[in-house]
Amino acid sequence: MEVIHFFRLYAKETFGRRVQKIPVALPLTCPNIDGTKGRGGCIYCYKGSRPEHLVPWMPLREQIAEGIRKARERYGERIGFFIYFQSYTNTYGDADYLKSLYDTAFEFEGVVGIDVGTRPDCAPDEVLELLASYKEKGLEVWIEFGLQSANFETLKRINRKHGVSDLVDAVLRAKRFGLKVCVHTIVGLPGEGEEDFIETAKLIASLPVDGIKIHPVYVMRNTGLHKLLERGEFRTLTLKEYVRYAADMLEVLPWEVVVHRLTAEAKPPALISPDYCTYERKLEVIKKIEEELKKRKSRQGARCPFLKSVEGTVRDLKELV
Repeated sequence: MEVIHFFRLYAKETFGRRVQKIPVALPLTCPNIDGTKGRGGCIYCYKGSRPEHLVPWMPLREQIAEGIRKARERYGERIGFFIYFQSYTNTYGDADYLKSLYDTAFEFEGVVGIDVGTRPDCAPDEVLELLASYKEKGLEVWIEFGLQSANFETLKRINRKHGVSDLVDAVLRAKRFGLKVCVHTIVGLPGEGEEDFIETAKLIASLPVDGIKIHPVYVMRNTGLHKLLERGEFRTLTLKEYVRYAADMLEVLPWEVVVHRLTAEAKPPALISPDYCTYERKLEVIKKIEEELKKRKSRQGARCPFLKSVEGTVRDLKELV
């Protein structure tokens, strides 16, 4: 039986077919880069987390068309699509301009929804209302908030320029608009240990969150994190460590929370460390986390400290054992 509630399972349950995310890059920025809140961005930021094969000056329609073409070649014509607005802060701009971008996604056959990545301090009600308007057209809308850690000292250390309370506020307001909410976390940030990772998972478990992304911290060339690594003030997690911590976090998270990501991918020589955060090793990392949970005779939600998932977890654990 499945031990992790992956997005692929959720998509099959919801849409009855495979749904592939098509990432796109937009010519947007971030309040932590343009001087509104800070300069330079977070200490790990590298081109706004933009996939290397995308460039923000390529027309959005071309990015979407190319992504759909490749996905259909690989998975067949029946596949559905989510357009994933990934790089930088995709709710940071004039609402009319943002609408023109979001609208473009739905010009393509097979698109069933959008996933909009942003910061929890960049989600005004005006934009949340805009995103909610697409639901009236029968489309699914996810908004992804980058939290990274529930430790405020960590957020200051990595130069996030927002607090944990911003995340709580953003989640609650997004849910009032009926949006699906995903929270992004990073395991192994400077100064953190296992208790911090678990506390981050517990915070997310306590909120009306629909999805999560978990990945290990990874170091890209010429970032602030790279400088800490070079000075010996920080190290990345070994694969064994990350597998254990990720499994620990998943056990705390309710089964209902959809797992959108469990590792990170980048390419050397821009990627400095760790060596398992590559496209080639993605499936290896995920498989090891699944194997760790099975070895424990456990699964996602097995140690959820809150009530909303207890009944289902007990039933599923009996089946597993």
